[in-house]
Amino acid sequence: MKVVVVGAGAFGGWTALHLLRKGAKVTLVDAWGPGNSRASSGGETRVIRGVYGKDRIYTAMARRAFELWHENEARWKKRLYTRTGALWMVADSGEFVRSSIPFLREFRFAYEEISTAEARRRYPQVDFAGIEWTLLEKEAGYLLARRSCADVLEGFLAEGGAYREALAAPPEIAGGRLAGVALSDGTHLSADGYVFACGPWLPKLFPDVVGGRIEPTRQEVFYFGTPAGDSRFSETHMPVWVETPRFFYGIPGNERRGFKIADDARGVAFDPTSGDRTPSAEALRTAREYLARRFPALAGAPLLESRVCQYENSPDHHFIADRHPGAANVWIVGGGSGHGFKHGPALGELVAGNVLGEKPTEPLFSLSRFEAGKPPG
Repeated sequence: MKVVVVGAGAFGGWTALHLLRKGAKVTLVDAWGPGNSRASSGGETRVIRGVYGKDRIYTAMARRAFELWHENEARWKKRLYTRTGALWMVADSGEFVRSSIPFLREFRFAYEEISTAEARRRYPQVDFAGIEWTLLEKEAGYLLARRSCADVLEGFLAEGGAYREALAAPPEIAGGRLAGVALSDGTHLSADGYVFACGPWLPKLFPDVVGGRIEPTRQEVFYFGTPAGDSRFSETHMPVWVETPRFFYGIPGNERRGFKIADDARGVAFDPTSGDRTPSAEALRTAREYLARRFPALAGAPLLESRVCQYENSPDHHFIADRHPGAANVWIVGGGSGHGFKHGPALGELVAGNVLGEKPTEPLFSLSRFEAGKPPG
């Protein structure tokens, strides 16, 4: 079977690789290349964790994703994952974290509930004022984002895949099928099946089917400098951390890029192609205020780098991985909603199975869930 995959990010790259390993002849296409500065899969690092509230499916997928990340690290002899643990700092009743605990047990994610007093003893560099309790998720950590996208492509090419760097035109579907994809270099690709994993560009490619079901939003990330010779804010002395319910999060060390801090609050609508990526003074002020309150030793820390990226939010923040309702040989994959990167290997495996008819589609990821009056799942 011949398959064209459009989009070489976390979803598309892993889908192409799994399809190739299952015997398909695959061409992967991307407009600017894997992990590029416009991509939702770009940037240096991403958190990988098992806590997902009541959404059992994502804890299950995180377990499978961990297995696949480790398997491919060994295959490629590259380190893509750093284990730090994840410290969940709960400032409310903690329903999101507590409802995850049965699934952490089911899928063998080691964790430890820690009193605030004990957390203060272990992590004196953190001010726990206002935190009710904490949970340390021991297997969590961070992944190399931009680099792993490039590594997936490198592995894909080494195993016989084909790659084209070009812009794919909006598909023209006729008679219930797609006959081919036109590229910006004037060439045309034909295949038996097509996967479009184009993240925030999916609404423009499929306005009638996707449209407002994926909304790109502007998200800002900051990297602050720690004191020279001070290892308290490195991954050797501090885990990845997340504070709920606001969902500030950060990565210590962060591949020597600085102390990473981000606000997970929904940003404003954003054009991923032409949107200006200059950080805003307001977002920087919010980050600085939080940093000074929760990590007092970093009050006034110099800003080393910043990044404006985007989420590609679905209305319910669940992924989209489904067949095009008007084209039997077209699959649409997206809706990462800010939490998709870690699941890339597992979602790619699922989509490859869908395309080849080996696995049923996941109802929670279906396009039909958006029909009026129909609950997801």
